[in-house]
Amino acid sequence: MESHNAFVNWFRNSSPYIHAHRNKTFVISFGGEAVLAEDFDHHVHDFALLSSLGIRLVLVHGIRPQIDERLTRFNTPARFHHNLRITDDLALQCAKEAAGLVRVEIEALLSMGLANSPMAGSGLKVASGNFVTAKPLGVIDGVDYCHTGEVRRIDSKAIQQQLEQKNVVLISPIGYSSTGEVFNLSAEQVATAVAISLNAEKLVLLTEQSVQNPDTHQTIRQITTDEAALFLQNHPNTPDTIALPLKAAIQSCRSGVNRVHLIDRSTDGVLLLELFSHDGIGTLVSSTPFESLRTATLADIGGILELIKPLEQQGKLAKRSREKIEMEISDYIVLDIDGLIIGCMALHPDEQGQFGAIACLAVHPDYQGSARGQRLFDHVCQKAKQLKLKKLFLSSTQTAHWFIERGFQPSTMDSLPESLKALYNPERNSKVLCKIIE
Repeated sequence: MESHNAFVNWFRNSSPYIHAHRNKTFVISFGGEAVLAEDFDHHVHDFALLSSLGIRLVLVHGIRPQIDERLTRFNTPARFHHNLRITDDLALQCAKEAAGLVRVEIEALLSMGLANSPMAGSGLKVASGNFVTAKPLGVIDGVDYCHTGEVRRIDSKAIQQQLEQKNVVLISPIGYSSTGEVFNLSAEQVATAVAISLNAEKLVLLTEQSVQNPDTHQTIRQITTDEAALFLQNHPNTPDTIALPLKAAIQSCRSGVNRVHLIDRSTDGVLLLELFSHDGIGTLVSSTPFESLRTATLADIGGILELIKPLEQQGKLAKRSREKIEMEISDYIVLDIDGLIIGCMALHPDEQGQFGAIACLAVHPDYQGSARGQRLFDHVCQKAKQLKLKKLFLSSTQTAHWFIERGFQPSTMDSLPESLKALYNPERNSKVLCKIIE
């Protein structure tokens, strides 16, 4: 039963994301290493699932290890400069062979429809083509990159036409010029250019390792573009397996892509865990903070009620009706993660601007222990100073000590202003606290 309940809860909690992602365009990039991995078919199954949920899917694959393997057959070492391959005539031939083979292998996996398999009844159609126009990279630092190129233009109109026909678009890191030349491209650069050109909702980069804080070795869950740029600046030895995706994420977000996800491909089901859960499993890069603290709006009432209902049932908070919250909604501050209200607090100032009443401090159980209550409290105190209030009052049954640690002093009901006395419920026997604002 526990496993059944866990599945049901996960499915229900994923429903907001299923609705939000439908008819959105996602660009997913993965390296040639992922294609060679034994579990690559698991990713293909998840690609098919995303498509079946109405997500418009563009896949961009890499071919670096496949090119290297072919060069090894010719006893020719791979040559790189600034992490870009120097593509001579032989390397270009190897790139063409690798791109063709990898594309066919991916198309074959996406075409599966065996009964009793995750692909049963999927009926996916895959479209590939010359969507990428490229130009030669040229000579840099005296090094001739030969047939290595860079993206010049993406035929976004042709890609959109394929997506509108519910096809999955598969793009190789190969570009073509108007003169018929072929260029070997960086898969990260192609994915970035495609995401920007399509104004994609998301760019998802399946990486070879997670983005970790080098001091704590913990995965960085959210980071802004400015923070990511500073991270690369402060850690110049960051491996290319992370530095290149981070640079792609920064460029994409600064060019209009809403969010970029960097997720370690080694965990089974990473796409589902990242895209259909509140916290995800990888690193989210965005231009603005993922978690926002803001004044509540009428659209937040349902989320606030859902957050405080368990606390009201436990007697930790006084019961509030929807109508009361609606009338006082501008007094509420909320913590918002991707549309989920995970914290709230209210500051009710009196009409004369002499004092304020703090109420309804709540943080979702899954997000406690991360100083979010302190963040709400600090914001409310700052707001009280801006309003030039002289005192703050509150009544509490179970959290008085937390507020005392933050400068509140025990008081009595008799010390309350008349308007707050009228609201005091003797049956709750709440402790009254007061704080003078300096």
